[in-house]
Amino acid sequence: MEDLPPLPPRTICLIRHGETTANRDSIIAGRLDVTLTDHGRSQARSLATLTWEEPITVFCSPMARAKETAQLGFPDRVTTPHAGLRERDWGVFEGRPLTRLPPRDETPDGGDGWNDMILRVHAAIRDCCASAGPTLPVLVCHSGVIRATRLLACLGSVGERPPNAHPVLFRHHAGRHEEHPL
Repeated sequence: MEDLPPLPPRTICLIRHGETTANRDSIIAGRLDVTLTDHGRSQARSLATLTWEEPITVFCSPMARAKETAQLGFPDRVTTPHAGLRERDWGVFEGRPLTRLPPRDETPDGGDGWNDMILRVHAAIRDCCASAGPTLPVLVCHSGVIRATRLLACLGSVGERPPNAHPVLFRHHAGRHEEHPL
C-alpha cells in the first residue's frame, strides 16, 4: 500500500492480548475466538500494576482474548470494545499451524486483505483517539493490529510479532511517531 493515511498526531498505546491457547500451540487464530491460557491471564493481571503518567481511556478488540486481557489488566476501568481492533481473518488458514501462514500481502480465500486491514486499523485508531478526548488511548488488541500500526506510523516495516501483554507506545514527537516499549 503506497499512500498510507497518517495516524492522528498524538501518542497512543497498543497492547497485544495475553498468551492464548493458539499462541502456545503455534496455531493461526485470527478470527477464531481462542481463550487465554493461565499464563496469559497472569500476563494480563500484571498490566494492573502499571503506573500511567497521564489519564487513560481503554479500548479493546471485541474478541474474547482481548476483552479478557482488558478486564484483567484494567479491572477498575470501563473498557470500550471497537470492532476495528479485531485481528485479521486468515480465512482458510484459520486453525492451521503457524508455519502455514501465507505471505502477508496475499489475501487468503475467505479472509481479509492486508490493505483492507490497514485501512480498518487506521479508522479504528482515529475513532479511539477522538473518543479518548485529552486522555491517552490504550488499545488492547492483536499482533496484526500492532503490525499495521507500525506501517501507519511510517516505521518502515511491520517488525517482529509483539510480545503478549506488553504495552507499546507510539509517541508522536516532532511531526512523526516513534515506537517505545512501556
